[in-house]
Amino acid sequence: MNVGKLGRPMKKAARKAGMPPGTLLYTGEHQLEKATIDIVDYDEGSLREFGSATVEDCFPFRDTPTVTWMNITGIHDTSIIGSLGERFGLHPLVMEDIVSTGQRPKFEDFGGYAFMVVKTLHKAEGVGEIRTEQISLILGPNFVISFQEIEEDPFGHVRERIRSNKGRIRTMGPDYLAYALIDAIIDHYFVVLETLGDEIEILGEETVKDPGPETLRTIQTLKRELSHLRRSVWPLREVVSSFQRGESTLLAEKTEIFLRDAYDHTIQVMETVESFRDMVSGMFDTYLSSVSNRMNEVMKVLTMIATIFIPVTFVAGIYGMNFQRMPELAKAWGYPAALLLMLAIALWMVFYFRRKRWL
Repeated sequence: MNVGKLGRPMKKAARKAGMPPGTLLYTGEHQLEKATIDIVDYDEGSLREFGSATVEDCFPFRDTPTVTWMNITGIHDTSIIGSLGERFGLHPLVMEDIVSTGQRPKFEDFGGYAFMVVKTLHKAEGVGEIRTEQISLILGPNFVISFQEIEEDPFGHVRERIRSNKGRIRTMGPDYLAYALIDAIIDHYFVVLETLGDEIEILGEETVKDPGPETLRTIQTLKRELSHLRRSVWPLREVVSSFQRGESTLLAEKTEIFLRDAYDHTIQVMETVESFRDMVSGMFDTYLSSVSNRMNEVMKVLTMIATIFIPVTFVAGIYGMNFQRMPELAKAWGYPAALLLMLAIALWMVFYFRRKRWL
């Protein structure tokens, strides 16, 4: 998120000042034309999907024996959040957090359901700002509700696994589905890190070979991106840890091992981010050293040129004086002899400098 975009969410959040707790006011930047609801209901032997569903279509799945995943895209429509929250017994502060996109990633256990806020990242090719999307998850006894800001779907692989009945997802409960969604978000962090790693490698070569003002701007952009990434990863680690180590009855014991694996992945992401930050910080020092070395080389060449021409200028200055009694001025060989003398001095100095390894 760049500096220009930073002020708009703050201004929208400021509009909530003075409002009572639980007020549903969307504070994000993304306004979709229409919010959509997709429902996936499954067990080991059956699968049903409902695209472009309505809020009322979600209500019957609250108490079904199957596992139901309801994905809402477009949380700017607060009426949908309010209706779902009222039907599924969500706390007003939970609904407020869903539409307040400046939330820090967190995990809260309300007994009958668990609430999670995580951040997923989107990055275009080339060095540019990383865009953050807030995703909220509600884990219930037999359902998972996910809330997304934009239409970019980080859960495509999870949908395919459910449809193709690959792996254990259709044989597990909603807690495993919640883990699968979190794991998909973590996997997307690795995609962003891979892109950043390529950019850092290219930038490292440029910093050594041909650094310029654009190189410095790119280094600053990468430092800002990595700081942004770090602020998203640290709380995500806490979310996974709280989910895993909590005493919620919604989490089956056989799912805990998968959450431990997801926690290990967050540690790996964090270590990679810290490594990249050290590399980019080192590039700044390398950039300064490269620019300084280039300046030193330029000054060295100019100094050598000036040094070579000092005795040549001295000879030219002597014979440029207008004294009448200078024997060489009256000789036919005086002018070429003076030129040969200056050339000889210059060549001897170049030879001497090279012998001393100054050139």
